[in-house]
Amino acid sequence: SGMLKGCTSLTSAPKLPATTLANNCYSGMFQGCLSLTTPPELPATTLANNCYSGMFYGCASLTTPPALPSTTLADSCYKSMFRDCTGLTTIPKLPATTLVNNCYYEMFYGCTSLTVVPVLPATTLASYCYYGMFYNCNNLTVAPGLPATTLAPSCYSYMFYGCKKLTTTPELPVTKLANNCYQGMLEGCTKLTTAPTLPATTLASSCYSG
Repeated sequence: SGMLKGCTSLTSAPKLPATTLANNCYSGMFQGCLSLTTPPELPATTLANNCYSGMFYGCASLTTPPALPSTTLADSCYKSMFRDCTGLTTIPKLPATTLVNNCYYEMFYGCTSLTVVPVLPATTLASYCYYGMFYNCNNLTVAPGLPATTLAPSCYSYMFYGCKKLTTTPELPVTKLANNCYQGMLEGCTKLTTAPTLPATTLASSCYSG
């Protein structure tokens, strides 16, 4: 955790061959490595709580992320993993269909070079799973599909906050909402001309706030 934090001249990362991780093992490992362009492969399919949390936070020269093959997640496993990676132009495939608490929390916060992201296939959500995932990604133009039909508290809160170039929204077909589920989800999306259809018939506390 934090092993190479602030090594601003580091351009490539060492190999990280482990396939079974432990809590916080790579948390903040390359945080603030401003010159890092080549990330390590991350082959693990068994994750642990906070294992990649903030791993590449602030790696502004990183343009292509490593593959993230795991389909079984752990709490906060990818939290803020690529936050403020302002050069990142693509995101890795995220194949998990069952999410856990905080798993993608602010994962791509401030990734201002992202323009399009792929479908997010998860159908089972958890509390804060997508919270602020694309917060201030202000060049994002198209939102990903969100196929889940059952929500969780704060699951989409602030997901696209400040995405000033977003012109399309995902479909939001859910009819039964959860506390804070859409809170601030599209706040500050000033290019939107059409709001998404909201068919919900069962509401929850602060579900549309912000």
